[in-house]
Amino acid sequence: MSRPVAAAVANSTEQTLFPRDFIRHSASYILSQQLESGCIPWFTGHHADPWDHVEAAMGLSIAGEYDAAEKAYAWLAAEQLADGSWWAAYRNGEADSRERRESNFVAYVATGIWHHFLITGDREFLSRFWPMVEKALDFVLALQSEYGDIQWAVDAQGEPMWDSLITGCSSIYKSFECGIHIAEALGRPKPNWTLARSKLGYALRAMPERFDRTWESKARFSMDWFYPVLAGVFDGADAKARLWQKWDEFVVAGLGCRCVNDEPWVTVAESCELTMALVAAGEMRKAEELYRGLHRWQDKDGGYWTGYVYRDDAIWPEEKTTWTVGAMLLAADALAGLTPASTLFTRVALLDSAQNAERLDHRHQLELSGGQG
Repeated sequence: MSRPVAAAVANSTEQTLFPRDFIRHSASYILSQQLESGCIPWFTGHHADPWDHVEAAMGLSIAGEYDAAEKAYAWLAAEQLADGSWWAAYRNGEADSRERRESNFVAYVATGIWHHFLITGDREFLSRFWPMVEKALDFVLALQSEYGDIQWAVDAQGEPMWDSLITGCSSIYKSFECGIHIAEALGRPKPNWTLARSKLGYALRAMPERFDRTWESKARFSMDWFYPVLAGVFDGADAKARLWQKWDEFVVAGLGCRCVNDEPWVTVAESCELTMALVAAGEMRKAEELYRGLHRWQDKDGGYWTGYVYRDDAIWPEEKTTWTVGAMLLAADALAGLTPASTLFTRVALLDSAQNAERLDHRHQLELSGGQG
């Protein structure tokens, strides 16, 4: 069933931030790519991965396409492995790659499920998918080191691949927040998730040596810069300071956010995520300015091109990914308050029990002072 967006927004605000019928056209594009199974590939004929599949499903929820979104989550539940994980990619109804299972891909389902519940208020939906969320986050929890960081993947045999990613761990930090909310809403508290989130937050804020230990630093990627703000690892003055530190390195005025600092390539999804990080940091004017310029990349079928190489004045790659459209809808919601989930990526509102766990950070710091891994 398709239902109208829950929150009313003034026409003048809508027209300023996004074109008329933007939500309907964007959702129609995602729906046109969704398979009968519920799987949402990047685009027709391409693979799907669990993280981007959820990003697109959240876009459907924002647009009021609840049945399609729930079908997307049902597909994930059907494909979940016994240990709670998913393979990195799927194509034509089968795993496309059995080389690894990535921790942030697995965790993100908790963010999607909580997001859909915030919009619909459907407690039966939350209960139905609780087993999937619980198994997924417990799988991720098992990959946490004594220092708080979480290994980025396991290999084909299920052995941890020993290193951690700032962007991936930041995404997991948000997913644990959502999982904690789900558990509390259902009266099934998971204090081990609360502790894991606290330890992970400390590692992200104060232990840079725990990341990129065995490969070249990922600092050239813009996501490593803004994702800790988007996920709530940093807030307030710390969030603003982090964003301004590399603003000129990654933002191209009038175009958007670069994917990497050494290529002349701006990407729509990263620009949307940076938009939400700016809202989280209280920089609404800059967020609106950045977001308004992104609609030039929408095609007539409602899809958005992934990126633009400004040195060559060329769309590249020539792909319209469903997760890019999902990111556009998420950013629109964060800016215009379209649904009850509009603040999910711009505000952290943990329950008292989880907030108290944040005080463990200082004790954890004392325990690990001088520790190296």
